[in-house]
Order: sequence, then structure tokens, then C-alpha cells
Amino acid sequence: MSVAGTYEFAVNTPMGAQSGTMTVVPDASGTAFTGVIDGSLGHIEVEDGTILGDTLTWSMRMSSPMPMGLDCEAVVSGDSVEGKVRAGIFGSMALTGRKIA
Repeated sequence: MSVAGTYEFAVNTPMGAQSGTMTVVPDASGTAFTGVIDGSLGHIEVEDGTILGDTLTWSMRMSSPMPMGLDCEAVVSGDSVEGKVRAGIFGSMALTGRKIA
């Protein structure tokens, strides 16, 4: 199964549901990926993206509404994705989504 593609997602945050799209582009080895997230909080580049089987892990740095580092993990199952986003003092938040392309 390839995790490459574009995903629609939603994250339940203290500021309400945040949604957007995430593009996953695996490297030639299939163990790392780059990508970008576009959504209600802006345009954010994926950092340190890794692939282990059907599990994606990555970090990102958002700047709005406040600067913060986020650590993310998601499991891809068919066209569905479920995971969590760890946001410092705000704790972990559920991430859900589906592959759209």
C-alpha cells in the first residue's frame, strides 16, 4: 500500500475543529516523506516526515495564531487516516481524515 497522496483532515483543537489538506510525497527509499499542509491555519511545511509501514510521523511549526511546534502521527488504512497531534501545553488532539487523490 502506498501512503503517497493528498488527504483531507480535521483536528479537534481547543479553538474548535481545524481542517485542511495534507500532501504526502515519499522519497525514493519509501521511509521518509515531504509534504505540505494547507488549511484553516495557513500553509505549513512537513518536517522530519517518516514512514514505517502504514504509519506516518512528522513535525511542523505553525506560526498562527501563535508560534508552536506540533508532533504528529497518523495511521493510514485504505483511504482512511487516524492519528493524533501533540501540541505542547495543549496536549494531544485527535486527527481524522481520508485520502482524496
